[in-house]
Amino acid sequence: MWEGKWIVAKRQGRWEYVGRARGIQAAVILAIEDGHVLLVEQYRVPLGQRCLELPAGLIGDEDEGDTAHSAAIRELEEETGYQAERMEVLGKFFSSPGMVSEGFTLLRARGLTRIGPGGGVAGEDIKVHRVALSDIADFVAAKRDAGVAMDVKLLLLLAQDWLA
Repeated sequence: MWEGKWIVAKRQGRWEYVGRARGIQAAVILAIEDGHVLLVEQYRVPLGQRCLELPAGLIGDEDEGDTAHSAAIRELEEETGYQAERMEVLGKFFSSPGMVSEGFTLLRARGLTRIGPGGGVAGEDIKVHRVALSDIADFVAAKRDAGVAMDVKLLLLLAQDWLA
């Protein structure tokens, strides 16, 4: 139906949905160490507000040889200022399969070392949060009360309290 540089709107029968152009996927990083998780907060145009998220980035948006592993290493460093000794693939997931064909590979970062301030590349204005897992529910609630949107992948961190 329509294609831009990054997004494609498609129709299959009566079903309409969107996806990433050129088969681009995403890498999402679960960076937990010493009882703390790394989160990022940034403005998201589609929401019109800042959003709290796990660090993430696109695979292959600039380099055709890019992999989930290399994208995760690069994006963790750019967004959070942390370097991972190793990345473990946890699987591929889809966040809104009734509307979006985009999937993401979830990777677990291990052996974290802070090497810089993070914040993303020029113009991204990413805030980095290192949050104790024991405080995650209160942290998320406070951010929500402050008007920050929540990425669905944060359910991964909140589920333990909610399913008990």
